Parts: sequence; C-alpha cells; structure tokens
Amino acid sequence: MFRTMRRFKQAVSEAECKKILTDEKRGTFSVIGDNGYPYTIPINFYYDDIDNHIYFHGAKQGHKVSAITNCDKVCFTTWNTGFKKEGCWEWNVTSVIVFGRAKLIEDRKMTEDKVRKLALKYYPTEEEVEEELEHGIDRVQLFAIDIEHMTGKLVNEK
Repeated sequence: MFRTMRRFKQAVSEAECKKILTDEKRGTFSVIGDNGYPYTIPINFYYDDIDNHIYFHGAKQGHKVSAITNCDKVCFTTWNTGFKKEGCWEWNVTSVIVFGRAKLIEDRKMTEDKVRKLALKYYPTEEEVEEELEHGIDRVQLFAIDIEHMTGKLVNEK
C-alpha cells in the first residue's frame, strides 16, 4: 500500500525513528485541505511509544478540524538537528515521515492525560503545566495520529 523507500541504503531503523519522534519537539502536519490543496502546518507534538500514536492539540474549530473530518489520511514529518563530520561542511540529518489516520479525541480524561504529557515536554515546570490545564483544557481539542507507515532516512546534504 505504501511505497518502499527509493534510497533504502539511507534508511534508519524503526528504533531510531521512534527515538527521533520521542526527542524532537516540532514537526509538520499535513492534511488534504480545502479544494484538494495540501495544508501543512508546524506543530508541537508528543509521541506515545506505548500506543504508537502522535498527539498534538489545537482549536476545536478551523481548517485542521474540517480537513480531518473530511479525510482522515494525514502525513507528519520531523527531523533531528543533525551533525557535521569533522572537516566537512555538509549536514547529516535524519528525518522521519509518518503516514496515518488522524482523529479528534473527545474523551475528557484522555485529553487531559495526553495534553499533560505533551505540555511536560515543553514547559519548564509541572506547576506551569497544571496551571495551564486548569485554565485552558476546556478549549483544547486533542488530535491523535494512528501510525500506519513510518520511514526514517539519514540524509547527507552534499
């Protein structure tokens, strides 16, 4: 159903893909938007290795919600900061591309739990996370990407 990676010699393991999903803080989320045009936005995210889902939050209305409601097939991409080999100018970056199905999470308890874990990845203290949840959780829409296919690739920019 999904294409095999053309540059398979640059493929990285599933474990490396999961490490990047766990460690990195930002990625791009793509849906089929209005009039069939792609719609891609940068997002903060949380990867849950136990249930193999990517979680992120947003508003309860808008382009993202409409697009997912119309077609739940999505793509998510993230990448690490990379490295340079000594004496070389080019960067070596590992990227991860995920294809899956997105859904809106309506369960209040699950929303609070996953948003808490997401926030702990970004906020400096638990107290700040709890304060934000107390004031804003009712306005938050939690989204989940059920990962169907994932590839990772080490790219040398030369």
